[in-house]
Amino acid sequence: MTIPATLDHSTAGLVCLLRLIPHIGLMRLGLAHESWALDSSALFAAVIDGQLFDAQTPGAQVRHVSESETPPGMRHVCVELAYADSGIVVAYHIVTYADSAALETWIVVQNEGDVPRRVTRLDSLALDLPPDGYHLCAFTGAWGAEFEPQRMILNSAITLESRSGRSSHGHHPWFTLVRNGRSLMSGMIAWSGNWVIRFTPKLDGALALSGGLHNWEFAVDLAPGASVAAPPVTLAFATGADLDETAVQFARLGRQFWYPRNALADALPVEWNHWWAYEDRALDEATFRANVDVAARLGIEVCTLDAGWFGAPDADTHWYEQRGDWDRVNTARFPSGIRALADDVHAHGMRFGIWCEIEGLGIHAQLAERHPEFIAMRDGERLGYVCLGNPAAQQWAFETLDRLVRENGCDWIKLDFNLNPGAGCNRTDHGHGAEDGLYAHYRGYYALLDRLRATHPEVVLENCSSGGLRIDPGIARRTHMAFLSDPDWPEHSLQVFWGATCMLAPDACLHWGYSEWAFAEHPSQTFNPCDPALQPHQVDCYTRISMLRRFGFSQRLPDLPEWVAQRYAEHIQFYKTVMRRFVREADMYRLTGQPLGEGRGDRWAGFQYRMPDGNEHLIAIFRLPGGEPSRALRLKHLQPDRVYTLSWIDTGHRAQMNGATLMDAGLHVENLPEEGSAIVLIHG
Repeated sequence: MTIPATLDHSTAGLVCLLRLIPHIGLMRLGLAHESWALDSSALFAAVIDGQLFDAQTPGAQVRHVSESETPPGMRHVCVELAYADSGIVVAYHIVTYADSAALETWIVVQNEGDVPRRVTRLDSLALDLPPDGYHLCAFTGAWGAEFEPQRMILNSAITLESRSGRSSHGHHPWFTLVRNGRSLMSGMIAWSGNWVIRFTPKLDGALALSGGLHNWEFAVDLAPGASVAAPPVTLAFATGADLDETAVQFARLGRQFWYPRNALADALPVEWNHWWAYEDRALDEATFRANVDVAARLGIEVCTLDAGWFGAPDADTHWYEQRGDWDRVNTARFPSGIRALADDVHAHGMRFGIWCEIEGLGIHAQLAERHPEFIAMRDGERLGYVCLGNPAAQQWAFETLDRLVRENGCDWIKLDFNLNPGAGCNRTDHGHGAEDGLYAHYRGYYALLDRLRATHPEVVLENCSSGGLRIDPGIARRTHMAFLSDPDWPEHSLQVFWGATCMLAPDACLHWGYSEWAFAEHPSQTFNPCDPALQPHQVDCYTRISMLRRFGFSQRLPDLPEWVAQRYAEHIQFYKTVMRRFVREADMYRLTGQPLGEGRGDRWAGFQYRMPDGNEHLIAIFRLPGGEPSRALRLKHLQPDRVYTLSWIDTGHRAQMNGATLMDAGLHVENLPEEGSAIVLIHG
């Protein structure tokens, strides 16, 4: 084929121009008024047998360019580069999206030689950014401390990474660079294992940005004819310094191109899950059924059986030790079996969900004795999980989940993962090499999820990992929602929602209302719905926070005071009839800074949901302990001259204001108590 001299991959919002002859190089990348990359950019990088292969490597020749525009609105270009006398071919992929200033890029390395080659680094992205003033925004992640904000001036080398084996335990796989307040670039890594992004100032004042798959403890030996793919990195650009301008792009792209869909997931059903209220130790068949009865009366739509249903028939077993024995039902707790519970839920007009940590392997699980070849090990020590880099283990995992769905009538599977695999499995006797076990495991897990969805397209898949320790765009393309965090006290719930929606749309997030923790101890998880001091405005606030996305409850429903149950029923009805349409379809904008746990951060929270036509908006407002008595919230993306009608849901108050006033002076909010909330509907 004839290779064009240049490749224009631009969209209405993005300028992306590549040179292909005499060799590949970047001509311009960024916004129309401001380029974000220099022509010295390497574009990508692979280290093979100690040698660097990138766009600047001498001898690199473009040998083929292919292009597709399926589905409509997405343009995918693949540029194949051959490196003289090496046998190495790098396929450089770039995807742009018609209505955004975003692109996605990754590489696939193929060995076309006749001897094995060792790959030790795969960077999907390598850019040189122009000299300027940059500051970096990022989030760290740990159990119960997801989406802790970090802001850094880039005057020295900084690395964002995860080495835990889970994408969000370390840093979250997201960053934003703000460039002297004029423009910003946000990035995400679509990978659920170890990843890295490096920011390295150069002697000439430029800033080198590189990363993708982490090179720590990683190597893959490519046999002749074999290939290995790096995970995609997505970038979005915007003018100004408002994180919402790239977050909204990511959310729109997720809804249109990335997130899987089915009828139940699209309905955003309200869920009840027994976990925090009962865990496994206080749960049995009768207790679950009693909660199902109340859930149906409240208007809840899904009842999920969490951990504790499987393993040895002993009421005193601990769920963590039994993981892996999914073929065994704990009949001491559930003598009628799981299908009987599912049938009961269905008879009440609701859907049935079940929890399964398909990757987990407890110390008392019989699976390890039956299939020792499934066990992930490092240096001879068990890691606590089933290695899905083993094709036989992957087949077992599919057959297990397939059977759970078919035999029990499951509509929803909560998929959890409660450990850090670190660098992963280094066995060499079950399908992968000594240094690519974690990579192979996640490729296997992704294949499992894809196959499960193809076989059961109507079943909802929930992503959980010790709460929110594996939230990333890679797994978001294969599951219908991400559970944001185990704890859910109000300010923490707002913290993680504020952070997670920098990456994901609100309808790709799930978090329960302030849960009733019966056994686990946490200084902030003190909610007791039977507390005589509990006030209606507090119940409203706690519940509305969870209504900002997919929501549900983990409480002892039969024990609720009547007035609390009635309040929940009213909120559920409002969510169904009004709010979830906004959660599912609207662009979401933050109207305050990020609230943080332990009394830190902003002590007000405001969120604006703007429907695509701009005619309808929903404003959710919360005053936290320590918040000042009043706050003006400046709304976004209104028509300055349009007159809007504002309706306050709680008071019935109505007012009219023009868009310019709402954006400049703001919506003035007062008379909210601490732990108070308000919902305002705006039509224009």
